[in-house]
Parts: sequence; structure tokens; C-alpha cells
Amino acid sequence: LFSENIQFSAAPEQKYRAEAERQIKEVGCRTRSDSVRVVEALVTATPEFFKGKKKDEIKAYFQEALNFIREHQDPKTIISAVVHMDEKTPHMHLSFVPLTADGRLSAKEIVGNRKNLVKWQDEFWQHMVKQYPELERSAGKLAVLKLLVRAQIQLERLYQALVEKAEEFDGVIKMGRTQLQDAVPMTLGQEFGAYATTIGEDILRVEESRKLLLEVNLGATAIGTSINAPKGYAEVASKALAEVSGIPVVLSTNLIEATWDTGAYVQTSGVLKRIAVKLSKICNDLRLLSSGPRTGINEINLPRLQPGSSIMPGKVNPVIPEVVSQVAFDIIGKDVTITMAAEAGQLELNVMEPIIAFSLSNGIHRLRQAMRTLQDRCVSGITANKERCRSMVENSIGIITALNPYLGYETSASIAKEALENDGSVLDIVLARNLLSREKLDDILAPEHMINRK
Repeated sequence: LFSENIQFSAAPEQKYRAEAERQIKEVGCRTRSDSVRVVEALVTATPEFFKGKKKDEIKAYFQEALNFIREHQDPKTIISAVVHMDEKTPHMHLSFVPLTADGRLSAKEIVGNRKNLVKWQDEFWQHMVKQYPELERSAGKLAVLKLLVRAQIQLERLYQALVEKAEEFDGVIKMGRTQLQDAVPMTLGQEFGAYATTIGEDILRVEESRKLLLEVNLGATAIGTSINAPKGYAEVASKALAEVSGIPVVLSTNLIEATWDTGAYVQTSGVLKRIAVKLSKICNDLRLLSSGPRTGINEINLPRLQPGSSIMPGKVNPVIPEVVSQVAFDIIGKDVTITMAAEAGQLELNVMEPIIAFSLSNGIHRLRQAMRTLQDRCVSGITANKERCRSMVENSIGIITALNPYLGYETSASIAKEALENDGSVLDIVLARNLLSREKLDDILAPEHMINRK
């Protein structure tokens, strides 16, 4: 339970060199200046774990960790265990060296015998930290789960920000567009409401991915057959992990499959890509709707964050939507990496999991930060140009669609053509042809009547 936080390195220690050199003289060996080594370990935990805990509680944690290590390693090899109560992240520094049977430093092991030391370190590492692949995989899943929780919280915040804008813009009439051409009227609130809905759907997809990641294969050992594991260890270990972590992990029903399968990672990556694609689409829309301001669509205003050019005074660029789209491109690329790494596993173990873990953790972090930036520095500060929106609706040919049921498609098409050729108004042309009364036209062509609010 503590070993996942332990990191090892080999480094010279001056305070042990004198003792080693003394023993060298006794055994008649020669030493090199770089031959004295100790194995060092750093025992720590996440900052969140220590938050709110008193010093006595933190020291108790390290004592428990030390007891755990002693149970799995000869206590005589632990030369020192020093707790550092740093303000940011408390940690315990451990020093290990191989000892002789009587507890003395072994010159033969430490000095002039690097090969044995490397072998000893490798065995120590295998038993203490990387005992079996299932430990690495279970730790990876827990890490991704925690990152996903944070990302989901930010996703919910972005969703709420879009919902608030949808309510704020509910009465703003504007022109809807398809293929960058005028279509039919809608409200700006409906447009932002659609953005909120699509983000809201992905909150559910993240929850589904989190459920898939709850399956662990603790006790599978080498390939899933549980070789060398005590009977019942898998069940006990999974239950203990759930209790300690507070995450309701469950033991896989097939440990062999769970040892090589990376389907949960692929699914999670797909959800990240789905979110990234949608975010980039929304950002593309925001850039278009705010384009101009004088010669573009200019229906909305994005927060003005920085000068856009040292050559063109007054130019302000949509930098936040631009940077979010670039993060989205990165997430899409990482999904390809994860897909290929998942596919490249052979037989009973997928050795490509390191790049999967890196791509997922890095991608989740970046996506979360991008969503936070989009919410705080863009969406929350968007304003509407109401008069601009309405004037484009009234001058649009698109409102002719509402006359189809009354005039037929051919007549409506001819009116639209004439309005385009002569830069005229649909309403004026219909009146000039005596096709409908002014009162009837006003009722049919009222933008508010063409908007389905269901």
C-alpha cells in the first residue's frame, strides 16, 4: 500500500565511505572513488493526503510505512529513516545498504563489486515496488480515475456556464446557418443551449469510463494465474485497496484477461477525444460568431484579453478559442497513440502501457486546464450584440422558408431569387405581388413565430 510512492536511486554517500574503506583494509580489497553506493528511497504521498493532518498523524503514517517496508525487507539493511516535515510535501528519506550476517557493512558487497550491488538493487526493486505487473496496472487505473474526477468537475462547471449563457441570451433573435449560408431564425440562447447539451452528454460518458476503470487485477501476479500468491490474496488485496483509497474497486472475474486487456483505457481515451472534438467545434463557432467586428458576423463579443497585433492597432484576436482548439488537436493525437499501444500488446501482457498511462494522464490534465480556461476567460464573459442579430434576421432571405406552406415552393423560390438579384426585402416583394396581406405577412414572418421552443 505504501510501495507505490517509493522511488529508488543509487548515489554515493560520503558518511558511509569511511566505514567501507575501513572494511576494505580488513579484507585486503581495493576501492574506486565511485564504488561506494547505497540504495535510497523516498516515501511520500499526495499533497491532498496530508492536507488538514497534524504532524503527529503524518509521523504515524511514515511509521506505518516503515513498518510495512521492514516486513518485506531485512530490517538490518535500513541504515537511516529520517522524516522531513516540509511545508509542501512531507516525506521520509530512507537509506539501505547490504549488510553482513553480523550486521556490519559488507565491503565485498558495497565496494569493488558493482555487479552484485546492481543485482541486489534489482531484486530489492522487484520485491518492494514492481513486484508484479498488476500493481503497476492497478496504480495506473487509480491515477487515471482521480484525474478523471477532477476533469469531470471542470466539465460540469463549463456545462453550467453554458447553461447560464443560454438563459441570458434566450430572447436574442438571430439567424441560424447551415454550410455557412443563411438558414432559418433561432435564438442565441438556443445556440448556447445546444452547446450546453452536448457538453452535458459527455459528463455521462466520463462517468461510464470511470466505472470501467474500477476493475483491477490485484493478485494476478505474472500473467493472471496468481502464481506465488497466497490463496485468497486477490480478494483480500482488492478489498483492502478499496478501503484505503476510498475508491470502490472490484476484482476482475478473469485475471488473465484483465492482465493484458486495455479496453478501459481505449474507452477513456475515446471519451477524451469526443470531448476535445466538441470543444473545438464550439470554439470554431465562437470565432465565427465574433468575427469582424465590422466586416464579419459580429453577433457576439468575446472578452478582449490582449492586443492582437503590433502592426494593426485595435485588433483583438480570439486567443482562448484558438488555444483550446490546439489542445483538442493534441488530445486527438494522443488517442491515436493510445489506440496503437493498446493494439500492440502481445499474448499475456501489454508492455506498451507506459505510453498509454502517460498519454492519458497528460491528456486529461491538459483537457481539464483547457476547459477551465475556456470557462473563466471566454464563455463567462461573452456578450450579445442584440441589434446586430435582429437586423440580420430581418434582412435575410432565409425567412422565406416560412412562406412555403402558404405560397408553395416555386413561388417562394422566385421571391427569394428576386430579393437576391435586386437586394430587396422578402416582405416588400410579397406585398408588391399581392400574394398576402400585410397583417398576414407580419404574423407569418415574425421571427418569434418561427422558433420552436419545445
